[in-house]
Amino acid sequence: MPLSTDFVPRLWRLARLDFDPVRQRRVLLYPEGAVLLNETGAAVLELVDGQRTVADIAAILRERYQADVTADVTEYLSYLAERELIR
Repeated sequence: MPLSTDFVPRLWRLARLDFDPVRQRRVLLYPEGAVLLNETGAAVLELVDGQRTVADIAAILRERYQADVTADVTEYLSYLAERELIR
């Protein structure tokens, strides 16, 4: 089920963003694994701070990329919520 745009996402307490120097990519680490992030995924997750809503994150990225990315941000964060990496 997609997250609403007024939802305030935060990373699961045991997950964290990091940088993999071998792959030269941002990565989302959690106890059972890791998700290699593309540039877009990293841009979204860098804005997940437990204070911004999904709409806030989409607005910042809309300004940055000059495009409405609300559907993409909502879909991506919903996917991570289904995997319980976003709460």
